[in-house]
Amino acid sequence: MVQANRENITACPLDCYDACIVEYKDGKLKGTTQGYTGGFLCPHLNHYEVREKIVSAQYNGVDIPLKEAIDKLIEILKNSNKTLHYRGNGNFALMQSITDHFFAQTGVTLTDGTLCDGAGEAGIIQGRGYNDNISPKQIKQSEVVIFWGRNPHTTSSHLLPLIKGKKIIVIDPVKTQMASHADMHIQIKPHGDLQLAMLLARFLHIEGGVDEEFVRKFAPEYEEYYELTQTIRIKATLEEIDVTLGQIGDILRIIKDKKTVIVCGIGIQKYLDGADVMRAIDAFAVFLGLFGKEGCGVGYLGDSKKGLEIPFAKPRKVVSKVDTAFSKFDTVFIQGANPLNQMPNTLRIQNELKKVKNIIYFGLEKNATSAVANLIIPAKTFLEKNDIRASYSDNYLAPMPKQIETDVGISEYDLTKALCKAFGAEIESEEFYLNYFKSYCYEDKEGVLRKTDTEQLPYKNGFKDEFEFLQEIDLDFDMKNDYFLLTCKSPRSLNSQFKTERYVYLHPSLGFKDGQKVKILSKEGDVCLHVKCDERLRADCILIYSGTHGVNKLTSSQKSYDANSAVYQQNKVQITLLS
Repeated sequence: MVQANRENITACPLDCYDACIVEYKDGKLKGTTQGYTGGFLCPHLNHYEVREKIVSAQYNGVDIPLKEAIDKLIEILKNSNKTLHYRGNGNFALMQSITDHFFAQTGVTLTDGTLCDGAGEAGIIQGRGYNDNISPKQIKQSEVVIFWGRNPHTTSSHLLPLIKGKKIIVIDPVKTQMASHADMHIQIKPHGDLQLAMLLARFLHIEGGVDEEFVRKFAPEYEEYYELTQTIRIKATLEEIDVTLGQIGDILRIIKDKKTVIVCGIGIQKYLDGADVMRAIDAFAVFLGLFGKEGCGVGYLGDSKKGLEIPFAKPRKVVSKVDTAFSKFDTVFIQGANPLNQMPNTLRIQNELKKVKNIIYFGLEKNATSAVANLIIPAKTFLEKNDIRASYSDNYLAPMPKQIETDVGISEYDLTKALCKAFGAEIESEEFYLNYFKSYCYEDKEGVLRKTDTEQLPYKNGFKDEFEFLQEIDLDFDMKNDYFLLTCKSPRSLNSQFKTERYVYLHPSLGFKDGQKVKILSKEGDVCLHVKCDERLRADCILIYSGTHGVNKLTSSQKSYDANSAVYQQNKVQITLLS
């Protein structure tokens, strides 16, 4: 029997910028007016029910009762000599990591690194000293917004009402929906962002546009950085990244003496030197003096857990999440993740997992990884359990009270509690942890819980120390041969969740036609997909949306120089017509 809760305000669990605050009523989800949700849901949450949900536990392909599955899990873990806990962010709420609490206490290996944003955040921390995001309030107060590798219609639609009437600049290899309506669009060649950011800083300096008061106070080595920008050959670099001198001049003209916000997406840092790219964009913003001022700043992904002391046990052993050697473990417990779709170098992952004796999948929906699992344990949806989430686009914590009572699945807390009991590990009550997280907050006039230690105007008093500029750059990347692989977010899915894509998108000038089947090849492998022609792309790029079946057969297990992060767009590909 399913019964709805009267307290019908909760929050979206998905790993995306918006972190919608949600009303659940009469079996439907609706965006509230709290925070900056603005009464509507983002494209991802609108697709939340489009999934093949797991409703029963399974062992070796046979449905079994949930209690039997938990007993089987305990038996497997007790008899395993070497266990890996591989946890993703399919659900981004704070209580999802309580499973780490059990595994860390029992000596199990956990993972480190990220498949998403780690390199960019590393660059922010290297430059500013810590990562604190601008709030939507500052974006609303700006006069010019630069979307640098960010597609808000897909990934952060709640920014759209905040930017009405502003000057918009888009820097993106794809002519996104935002780019088609922007005052200016630079359809830059992929991986040209670092050079563009450095040239912008260089010409700003030449034109006398540097905020001298700001840099002398908070970034005194700005002249040394200017000298580094002078090592870039202007004409050759502009040709290489497909940007004109006039476009650089237009950007500087549009933003001159204007409150400007730069909103960055994660695509700019999906490279070996991704930290340097983000750091160079930050440096341009420092030259402009954008930090610590109303209506100004640089947005990326804020550290949503900044200031929170997580009360769960710390792992003693970790391995990389990007190039995990699964075959070294007897048992792999996979939670909220789909490594056979989302990890780079799928063929390697397939071969690694074939050598694992026990693959345990704990999650919501059927996918490529659940299909190879020996034991499947269904999780509860965010409507069926208590939780609380942080946001990396604003500084609030959103309570997620249970909305539905159901016998299907088990929550992360209840599973962890059962495991702790079986192994004699310590654990507090669920209420204890929820109240612990809430203790870091105060309630604002809209009823939103905000973290008490977060600056309302980040970097108002400067950076942790003085800003640290890049001292050297590495431009060793093939910008000419083969095709650039872009792996953007789809408006219909979130990575491998919901209704995933099935096509490769190519510019019509390449001569392919809609519906033709092509093979895309890289050094790592190949994938066959049907073509959709798309004039929004550059002719030297192919777009395969994140989550598309087989896309990561093309990507390597290389990690960024900083932060142990995946580098999905460090891969060049070729195309062959099949039919």
